[in-house]
Amino acid sequence: MGTPIDDGYIKYTSTRRDGRVPPSATLDELNRARTTLFDLGLIGVYNNGVGYGNLSVRVGNHNQFVVTASATGAERTLQAEQFCLVEAFSADENHVQSMGSLPASSESMTHGAIYAAHSGVHCVIHVHSRILFDHLMQTGAPATPADIPYGTPAMAHTVAQLVTRQPHLPTVFAMAGHDEGVVAYGADTPSTLDALRALLQRISKP
Repeated sequence: MGTPIDDGYIKYTSTRRDGRVPPSATLDELNRARTTLFDLGLIGVYNNGVGYGNLSVRVGNHNQFVVTASATGAERTLQAEQFCLVEAFSADENHVQSMGSLPASSESMTHGAIYAAHSGVHCVIHVHSRILFDHLMQTGAPATPADIPYGTPAMAHTVAQLVTRQPHLPTVFAMAGHDEGVVAYGADTPSTLDALRALLQRISKP
């Protein structure tokens, strides 16, 4: 039996200023990737109403990033106001500073930790999948420890260490303490999406 599914609530403190992420080809590409993942069932909502899955893309050559807003799992395609810009974050202080109409994803610190740990990463995707999660756990793929809960400073620090040990891009890993939680990071959105799709196709074949 897996660990209980997390409640999806934000566990960090936050400061948010109103604003809107400007439209761009990069944002459109991220939104299309998200729709693809939604159609594959890797992003969505559980029967208990808890949403899952989030994506982000680095902005410029620093650690700011655009991420899907919290509680958007039910939408197949997002509107511009359902994305947020994470302007700063601190795992040590358990704080995220963002700009947008809605709160940033509950996994924002994890995304930020990945960007901070590897300058070559420009996309992070977090999905939920029983088949992907079980495969990664059973094959000894990279994974965070089972006693580290999602959305916490401990998870951010642990993920940063994992990325340092796994610099190859793209990489897919399991969040052992976040049942069904799987993360992929890569040099851009298409290659990160393809890493997840290719793995899913490979292990889904009869």
